[in-house]
Amino acid sequence: MAHDSKVVQFSGQGVPQRFSLPSELVRLRDTSGQLLKTVLGEFFDQADDTLFSLADRAASNQDQTAYFDAMRELRLRRKSMTVSVLQYVSQAFNELGRFRPSGSAGSLEEVDQDSLGLVDNADLEQQVAIDNLTNRLRNQYQESVRMLAARVRHLAPDLDLADEQMPLSPEVICGGLAEASSDLDIDIRSKLVVLKLFERLLVDKLDRLYRDCNKLLVSAGVLPDMKRPPVAGAPPVSARPRPSRPAAARPAESSDDEEGGQSLTFNELSALLHQQGGPVVESNARGKALATSDLLSQLDELQVAASNTETAGAVPLREQLQPLLGAASSGDVSVGQADSDVINLVAMLFDFILEDRQLHPVMKSLIGRLQIPVLKVALKDANFFNRGGHPVRKLLNELALAAIGWSEKRAGARDPLREKIEQVVDRILNEFTEGTELFQELLEDFTHFMDLDRRRRELVEQRLKDAEEGRAKQERASQAAAEVITDHIAGRDVPETVQQILNEPWTRYLQWVALRWGEGTEQWQEACAKTGRLVWSVDPSPVSDETRQQLLRSIPEIVEEFRAALQEISWDPFATDAAVRDLELAHVDVFQKLVTAPVEPAPVEPVVAPEAETEAEALAPLEEPVTAPADEEPDLDVPQLDAAPAELPEAPEPAKVVAEAPTAKMAEPEEAAPAIDEKWLNQADRLRVGSWVELLRDDQRSRCKLAAFIKATGKYIFVNRSGAKVAEYHREDLAQALAEGDITLLDDGLIFDRALESIIDNLRHNRRD
Repeated sequence: MAHDSKVVQFSGQGVPQRFSLPSELVRLRDTSGQLLKTVLGEFFDQADDTLFSLADRAASNQDQTAYFDAMRELRLRRKSMTVSVLQYVSQAFNELGRFRPSGSAGSLEEVDQDSLGLVDNADLEQQVAIDNLTNRLRNQYQESVRMLAARVRHLAPDLDLADEQMPLSPEVICGGLAEASSDLDIDIRSKLVVLKLFERLLVDKLDRLYRDCNKLLVSAGVLPDMKRPPVAGAPPVSARPRPSRPAAARPAESSDDEEGGQSLTFNELSALLHQQGGPVVESNARGKALATSDLLSQLDELQVAASNTETAGAVPLREQLQPLLGAASSGDVSVGQADSDVINLVAMLFDFILEDRQLHPVMKSLIGRLQIPVLKVALKDANFFNRGGHPVRKLLNELALAAIGWSEKRAGARDPLREKIEQVVDRILNEFTEGTELFQELLEDFTHFMDLDRRRRELVEQRLKDAEEGRAKQERASQAAAEVITDHIAGRDVPETVQQILNEPWTRYLQWVALRWGEGTEQWQEACAKTGRLVWSVDPSPVSDETRQQLLRSIPEIVEEFRAALQEISWDPFATDAAVRDLELAHVDVFQKLVTAPVEPAPVEPVVAPEAETEAEALAPLEEPVTAPADEEPDLDVPQLDAAPAELPEAPEPAKVVAEAPTAKMAEPEEAAPAIDEKWLNQADRLRVGSWVELLRDDQRSRCKLAAFIKATGKYIFVNRSGAKVAEYHREDLAQALAEGDITLLDDGLIFDRALESIIDNLRHNRRD
């Protein structure tokens, strides 16, 4: 085998230059990418709070600077670091057997002591931190990692994979983190803070990742019986050969040098077939035995006929074999018992596929045309029924998995997926004679086609998700800005010109602060305080002897704050000048009103009867004047600005809306929708991104996938197979649609395995009956 001169072989055994990932590993790669993305998102959310807390408690300015630098850089590089880690892990899957994580071949334990002087101190410290993180991950998740590695090796038996080469191994994940951290524009002190933070916060979050990845492979039938990781050098429990049965009980095509346990499963299926009262297709012992080779020759003729015939729907296998089986049942010839059992099992498998509601009828018809070729493979290969990695089974699974989200295109529209599946089916019918080489070739080609298609759809879905998240953030920022302004103007007499300023440029400023810094931050609190001072400056109530002096001291600063805020959001300079003039005119009107406005008297402690005490206490805060000392900032008076009751007649329109809100809320229970059963809410919560559903709308059914869940708004976004948005639901609406049957979950499990499991369950059930 030729190798690139730049490729260094780490072992004596070469690895294939092109290795087609089994479908189980393709699903593991895609699912683990989503899980790892969620884990990293949770890490970055927690890292920001942790670094801020550490900076607040730092013992020195140097430490505090390191924490703040790390926090700033993580905020800026959050998205790029996440993408870098995901690409690194994906590369470990795509280059399985050839990929070696950075640093895995040169850990500190293997470095020559004489060469340490050549290593930069910063790089050495970073390598130490990465090694510590790797060791901690491997020690903490030793059992889960080894079980996952055993299952990956089971799916790729031809590759000699070292522990560090396993996708999702601690070395791969930490290598991705190291590569993502290498581009951080901070000094080594701050970078070590980031790496230490990974060790502190990320380690405990990976338990769910390893657990879910093992569950995914178990559900796909990969070593489902393995309860503990195998001892080094020994095969997993489920992969060990089982005791063989006498040769007389095996199919004629089986031999002693086959993989252990393969023919045994077929024997168990045969036993179940006979114990349920006799197989559907019976052999005739009285006639001349029909050799398997003769049976295959007749199947070749049926395959040629099927390749030249296009039917509107899939014809069941028994119906296609009726001429052949009818001749066998006449008494002249008979089908051997083993061949008869194979025919029954293949027929039952395709009966399940053709009745499966997960597939569109068009796709059922296409896949159903493969019944004769699959039967020929099963008759020749005794490993077919229980070898999970059999190329024919894998191809059937891939075709069904790709077709699950397919919907028929409008007339005249190009349909690449349908064309590709038709091409695969036609090549099998026209070219297949014996062996599985053609199926393996078509499997690799179809997997490559689906990989390209998946990447294209992921780009479209990611753009949709980014747009939805941006829209959600914008909606939340608009809502927060409106709430702040409504709260501050409630009960105040705000001039119309100032109201317009608040509704346009100032609302934009508040939205900008909310989007850039977030609600609850120091910048947001300062923006809210500015809003309070701005509103107070145009209606400084209640009025006291000190109000005029407070305004004279505060207005210049308030106007300057207002101008600076509009400049921060790049508001039009001419519009800014006009808004400042309107604000200044409003201030002039305020001073004119203060000349004639009565000054509220100082509060006098009233003497009230016991029963009136509560009402007096409730009104007392409204009578307190503002008496801030002259040397204090005016924003200390802000908490008293909202003291006026919301129901004052002179309140502006937003205040009236607030005043009417309680009445509307009181009327809600009468019109409230009936409560949704908790099980449907739980089902909505369990719906994972990537799940396929069937949606009923306007008496038409369409298939779509959950592409994203937007946390900010609680929306579930569904897209079709092209990545275009189809529908969106909130949690309660989704649960209601599930309860009413408008949304039905589709099972995207491996169809061959589901069919085989269903057959076994039915046969066992019939045996009990």
